[in-house]
Amino acid sequence: QLQVVESGGDLVQPGGSLRLSCAASGFTSDSYAVGWFRQAPGKEREGVSCINRRSGNRIYADSVKGRFTISRANAKTVYLQMNSLKPEDTAVYYCAAAFRDQDTCVIRPSGYRFWGQGTQVTVSS
Repeated sequence: QLQVVESGGDLVQPGGSLRLSCAASGFTSDSYAVGWFRQAPGKEREGVSCINRRSGNRIYADSVKGRFTISRANAKTVYLQMNSLKPEDTAVYYCAAAFRDQDTCVIRPSGYRFWGQGTQVTVSS
């Protein structure tokens, strides 16, 4: 059974750091991509970053470039390291996974089939 579970959300002060974890289980090979998305109250879900499990190719949204880093850990875990956090980064963060034959990934929600339940990140003093 394919399952995606994210964790690590918390309350953090502006300028602080946080690391989110995403565990994607049930995939029998590394031919898939993992994406991170976020949704703030009253706003649409937006793509933050993604990584192709096999190739390691990754993409970042302009709003997080230079501050966030996505990485592969063990066979099923992907991290999102978030530094220099801003109040506008406050949102529910979702991890998602999708089968992917190509060595790339996308950061649009429609490109992903399997979603986690979300984890709250609040940046506030």
